[in-house]
Amino acid sequence: MGPDAKPAVEAVAGGVRVHLRVTPRASRNAVLGTMDGPEGRQLLKVAVTTVPEDGKANEAVLKLLSKTWRVPKSTLTIVAGLTDRNKVVAVAGDTKVLLATIRASWGD
Repeated sequence: MGPDAKPAVEAVAGGVRVHLRVTPRASRNAVLGTMDGPEGRQLLKVAVTTVPEDGKANEAVLKLLSKTWRVPKSTLTIVAGLTDRNKVVAVAGDTKVLLATIRASWGD
């Protein structure tokens, strides 16, 4: 990550926002680490085996993140990028705990 890059996870009131780069039709469901994205933003790479039809890939992403971060799926909401590979997911909860948990999921 460059010195001026914005992190993939950012604190917001009542939780965090996570910037994602989603790969549908992957060979496995996994959180793969971070990558440099547009506009100096880091993105968390997420792969899901589901096809991007009728919101199925979005559902798979939320299910994977819920399981990986051990948070209820009901606390996760896609707030940007519903039909794009670049997405923003809001996670409601204790900001400090969520930041630590999410960053630990990819070894940051």
